[in-house]
Amino acid sequence: MDSMPVQAVLDEPCNNLALRKAARYLGAACDKALAPLGLRATQFTVLQELASQSMAITRLAERIVMDRTTLASSLKPLVREGLVTVESSPDDRRVRMVAMTQEGRSRAAAARPLLQAVESRFDESYGAGDAAQLRVWLGRILESRFAQQSK
Repeated sequence: MDSMPVQAVLDEPCNNLALRKAARYLGAACDKALAPLGLRATQFTVLQELASQSMAITRLAERIVMDRTTLASSLKPLVREGLVTVESSPDDRRVRMVAMTQEGRSRAAAARPLLQAVESRFDESYGAGDAAQLRVWLGRILESRFAQQSK
C-alpha cells in the first residue's frame, strides 16, 4: 500500500474528505489482513457488535453508526456465508433481529489477531499515545451530535 502524502490531507479544506481518505487508507490495511478469512473490516465490525448479544437491525445500525438500509445490504453476505442470522423477533414480527452463528464466532475469533497485528503496526508507526488520542478525538466527533443539530 502506498503511503498517503501528509500534505495532501493537510491541504484539504474539508474535514469530511480528509477523514474519509484516512479511513479508506486504514480500512484497506484491515481489509487486506482479513482477506484470507473472506471478511472485510466492515463485516468484522458487525460481528464484533453481535459478539455479546443479538439485537434488532435498527439498534445494530445505531451502534455502528450506519444507516439501516445500508446495514441490511451489508448483512446479506454474512447471512449467505452462515455467519449471522436475521429473523423476526418473537415479540414483534416487524422487528428484524440479527444474531451471530457459531461459524460467525469462529471467524471473528480468527480475525481478531489479524486486526490486532494491523493495530500494532499502526500504533508503532503513528505512536501509541497519538493513536489513543486520535480515538478520543474521533469519539468526540460522535459525541458532539453536531450533524443532528439543525441550523
